[in-house]
Amino acid sequence: MKRILFPTDFSEIATNAFIHVLQFAKVMQAEIIVLHSYELLEFDEHFFHENYSMIYDAVELSQFDMFKEEVPKMHKMAEDLNADQIKMTHRLMEGTLVDNVKKAIVEDKIDFVIMGTSGITSWDAFFVGSNSGSVLIGIEVPMLCVPLAAKYRPIKNIGFTTRYRSKDKKPLSSVLEIAKKLNAKVKCLYVKSSTSDVSSETIDYWGKEYSSEPVSFDIVNSDDIKKTVLDFVSVSNIDVLTMLTYKRGFFEGLFVPSYGEKSQDDIDIPVLAIHSD
Repeated sequence: MKRILFPTDFSEIATNAFIHVLQFAKVMQAEIIVLHSYELLEFDEHFFHENYSMIYDAVELSQFDMFKEEVPKMHKMAEDLNADQIKMTHRLMEGTLVDNVKKAIVEDKIDFVIMGTSGITSWDAFFVGSNSGSVLIGIEVPMLCVPLAAKYRPIKNIGFTTRYRSKDKKPLSSVLEIAKKLNAKVKCLYVKSSTSDVSSETIDYWGKEYSSEPVSFDIVNSDDIKKTVLDFVSVSNIDVLTMLTYKRGFFEGLFVPSYGEKSQDDIDIPVLAIHSD
């Protein structure tokens, strides 16, 4: 049985993502591991000396109390969505979100991670990386990133951006496996810019290689890659957009607006991030 890790802070963003988790788990016949990660504040032990341990105990207790209060609500949501038959276990872990997710992936043998993203919160450091580098690249299981604006709908079309690189084939195979279980189609997009170096022979070869699979290939000539992808999402009725982790810069641009932009999030569907060597 597949295992889905769902990190949550019990916010509105996480609650919206949990609906996607439940529906995905039903179709994939997977179990869910719910992870609530929290960090203890750093105090000066010498300054607080007598109350030092008391402060830490109080913080831990408040996190535990919140956990106990929120877990029954999650089970009620599962019941309301006719997903109460799904096995669900819970983990409360102290430490950074990134470290705890990585630890849970190994310890619980996780196949997928699904979590919410707002486009502006500290959680997005998990997706786009911090100053020390991209965290996402260090995680090798697929991650479904769900913006708050992404309301659940059945997945019929999965978008997959490609540059026809050989290293794209393994992730494409993973997406095709998911698509078949969902009875969905995969729609590949190649944005051919003025500096593109992909030969027509390579494009033809891919078409023949995947001719028996539920996948189509679209090629658009443009130097505005981001706009082209967003247009593709809209015109092709894409329900989930797949991004490979080596495209970190573009992936970041979808979720984190420029300082000069005050607009809404650019993308309102889940993004499936897949590790690529």
